[in-house]
Amino acid sequence: MGLFNSIKSIFSKNKNQLTNEEQLIVEKAEKYKKGMEKTRSSMMGKLKALFESYDRVNDDLFNELEEIFIMADIGVNTVLELMDEIKSDVRIRNVANMKEFQSIIIDKIFSIYVKDEIVDTNLNLNENGLTVILFVGVNGVGKTTSIGKIAYKLQNEGKKVMLAAGDTFRAGAIDQLKIWADRVGCPCVTKAPGSDPASVMYEAIQLAKAQNIDVLLCDTAGRLQTKVNLMKELEKVHRVISREVPGAPHETLLVIDATTGQNGMNQARAFTEATNVTGIVLTKLDGTAKGGIVLAIRNELGIPIKFVTMGEKITDLEYFDIEQYIYGLFSDMFV
Repeated sequence: MGLFNSIKSIFSKNKNQLTNEEQLIVEKAEKYKKGMEKTRSSMMGKLKALFESYDRVNDDLFNELEEIFIMADIGVNTVLELMDEIKSDVRIRNVANMKEFQSIIIDKIFSIYVKDEIVDTNLNLNENGLTVILFVGVNGVGKTTSIGKIAYKLQNEGKKVMLAAGDTFRAGAIDQLKIWADRVGCPCVTKAPGSDPASVMYEAIQLAKAQNIDVLLCDTAGRLQTKVNLMKELEKVHRVISREVPGAPHETLLVIDATTGQNGMNQARAFTEATNVTGIVLTKLDGTAKGGIVLAIRNELGIPIKFVTMGEKITDLEYFDIEQYIYGLFSDMFV
């Protein structure tokens, strides 16, 4: 059974027929459906018109489909790969109707993201001591807000969390992180603006160990004016963290604003060259009509998306789920 039919089988049931696991899937799917409304209404309107104007698969259909995907910010290289995958599917030769063609598209989008791998969106938590998670990304992408939301989620999962205000370049960043720490109810280690970020990390790690903290979330400066300076600063931070906690940082999460589209991809490339990024936090997915950037990030950078934010509330952050994302994107097809 393909992904399309697998999801459709769940959403075709009455609520009282759902298992507990299926009920949780439906509840989470509704969050994605609501959060991806802008992308879906933009892309699905075009797809619906396209499928209604063709009664068979031909080159003209493929050309128009390709253009729609590019406009959704899936990325040219990823779109070309996706189109090749769709065209090479043996089922295409015997497609009886557009509904069947739609299910093939959805299955191929899923396979482009997964790439025959088990995509682990869970955080790499150190079960035998302190976990250190480093956050990188340019200013204005929602990095500090994401740290606050992840801290809240981890605390609700039973973890003792501490924040470290390593973005000493901006006084505002320190104050903002302290506000989030107060909202979440966790400690936050700060030093004066202009302090060495590595010294903040060192002090935070010592306090975290002394207070038996489970997870230390570390903010960093978000400037990309000169990649050389960025690399030197991050290298020093890494060096101090790994010296004090062997194997750390356990995750380096790059925060990208989904509304910036391909500019976000350029930022991602710069940061992946500067440091070992292990996962993506994609913010403001609810604020863009170009949510296809999810596929471009995964396909072109090979980095899994760990979290997405879809709203302003402290609870509006979800572990990324490719199946829920596809439902949010194509839910109109499942009706």
